[in-house]
Amino acid sequence: MKTQNILLVTSEFPPQPGGIGNHALNLAEFLSKDGFEVQVITDQRESGKEEIQFDSNLKFSVKRVALRSFRPLMYLKRIHEVFRFSNKANVIIATGKFPLWNVALLSFFRRKKYVAIVHGTEVNYKNNILRWSINSALKRFHKIIAVSKFTKSLIAHLNLNNIVVIPNGFNAAAWSSKEGEQLNLKGSPKLITVGNVTSRKGQLNVIKHLPSVIKSYPDVHYHCVGYPTEKNEFLKEAQNLKVVDRITFHGRVQHEQLPLFLKNSDIFIMLSSQTATGDVEGFGIAILEANHAGLPAIGAIGCGIEDAIDNVRSGILIDHEDDQQFVEAIRIILDKREEFSKRAKEWAAEHSWEKVIKLYIKEIRTL
Repeated sequence: MKTQNILLVTSEFPPQPGGIGNHALNLAEFLSKDGFEVQVITDQRESGKEEIQFDSNLKFSVKRVALRSFRPLMYLKRIHEVFRFSNKANVIIATGKFPLWNVALLSFFRRKKYVAIVHGTEVNYKNNILRWSINSALKRFHKIIAVSKFTKSLIAHLNLNNIVVIPNGFNAAAWSSKEGEQLNLKGSPKLITVGNVTSRKGQLNVIKHLPSVIKSYPDVHYHCVGYPTEKNEFLKEAQNLKVVDRITFHGRVQHEQLPLFLKNSDIFIMLSSQTATGDVEGFGIAILEANHAGLPAIGAIGCGIEDAIDNVRSGILIDHEDDQQFVEAIRIILDKREEFSKRAKEWAAEHSWEKVIKLYIKEIRTL
């Protein structure tokens, strides 16, 4: 069958963190399970030892291009590998900023079927040159898959009729923990965010709300799990607000530990906001992971999180700047915790990769 060979070019890939990489891994795994031959091209970070071990356990092939201090040489190597591996492929999928450019360039030289997956930030640049370059690249693809209705809205101005929305998937098999395991986390209620500690992920917005939350919940504690990228800046704000003792930055934890953090928390929080450069949350897969653990979520409107939360069922959507909305959302969820928890699990199940992959295969088959 002409669509049996897939080349997936991605800017991120596990074991390094990142939503695009998480998505790419599951897409490759589930396409492989359905009989497609998949080749992945991605970056190699750090020493590469951890990645070599990770790749050895996969059922498909991964070619990694090492990061170099001399960037032009690295970019040329990426382009070369994409051209080299494209010979065998029937369908070429690009996900992430540089892959969109790389694969768009390839389309001028190879008659293949091309699919772009867009997540959010890569189609929301404020820099005019970057925005023009991405828009031009997208016009070279036969099909564009947006991971949320919000992401689709970011490219609506292109007036393309080949854009479809397929929500992010969730792989329950990767999120299991042993029954009875406990993790003693501070606070009541225990609020948690899992993700890179950055302005986009919204931890700072939560910190700013804590003085108001404390008035209603004097024992509240906020747990931040993930790379502490902007931790020091956020701690300064916490000190100014006198809420440092209500926050714990756990740093990056092992994947096996994440279910424990979630199961021993009360509410998952993702009050994402758009940065000055256009960095924006395209979906919020971490919300579904929390939902699977029975954790309802509070998320921000005005970004892809709107697609990740079934409002007033799996969680509550609010204005990320509104103190009172945040406090009220906490109250509503805690008052009906069991009901929200049940619906959160059901919502996560609806987004299983077993279901989502069928939507991808349908689009690939109709190219």
